[in-house]
Amino acid sequence: MEGKNVEGEMPRFAHPSILKVVEQKKRIKEKLSGIKHRIGVFSAKGGVGKTTTAVNIAFTLKSMGYRVGLLDADIDCPNICIFLGISEIKDAEYPLVPVEKDGVKVLSTALFVDDNKKPIIWRGPMIGKMVSEFLENSEWGDLDYLIIDMPPNTSDAPLSLIQLLDLDGFVLVTTPQHVAAVNTIRSGMMAKRLGVGLLGVIENMSDGENRGGIEVSEALKCDFLGAVKMDYRLSQMSDAGKVAVLEEIEIKEAYEEIVKKLI
Repeated sequence: MEGKNVEGEMPRFAHPSILKVVEQKKRIKEKLSGIKHRIGVFSAKGGVGKTTTAVNIAFTLKSMGYRVGLLDADIDCPNICIFLGISEIKDAEYPLVPVEKDGVKVLSTALFVDDNKKPIIWRGPMIGKMVSEFLENSEWGDLDYLIIDMPPNTSDAPLSLIQLLDLDGFVLVTTPQHVAAVNTIRSGMMAKRLGVGLLGVIENMSDGENRGGIEVSEALKCDFLGAVKMDYRLSQMSDAGKVAVLEEIEIKEAYEEIVKKLI
């Protein structure tokens, strides 16, 4: 019968949109070929400290001698530049070149907005497009680790990152509260369904009992990497644009233990 293949089955044709994504993923893979490891810091729940965690993991890795980049993938609500005290505004010219902060390369939409209080009001397709720009049209150079501060939720932006970027896996972040753990479990389930590994879970703002971290770890059958205790100095330093692991030895030691397990 005309149109059948050798085995007598009808030939299957990929939809053009699928082919477009495959080609884009190939271009991104080539573009980021100088990056050895790509790790997303993720939770569907906002306010659990993903940015705090991503920043301090990145600078801990840097202090251990690794070449590190930090991508703020929370496109419409970027905070990494505030956490790092970066006020530089760059022209949105290609290729997008990260700025450096104490040896860590940083890229964020906040670098292209002249007022960090100005809302970025974009629909899902625009957010997805910006994620693609950060991956396909940026110059990271050679890195040992790219740490990606993921946006909360399980929709457009994290989905685009998972589809386009070959991640080593996710570090999940929760707090001791059950509701935070439940939402973090949702994040992990999303990752698993899309074929992305779970590198472990961190309990932030911990009271020392590790309830949330253990709940997530047991539900998703992933490692519990450790806890960072509730410490007012973390929020103070973030507000002041300082990196906690570079300022406070106790916080540095807590993150070093986590990062040693991670790597």
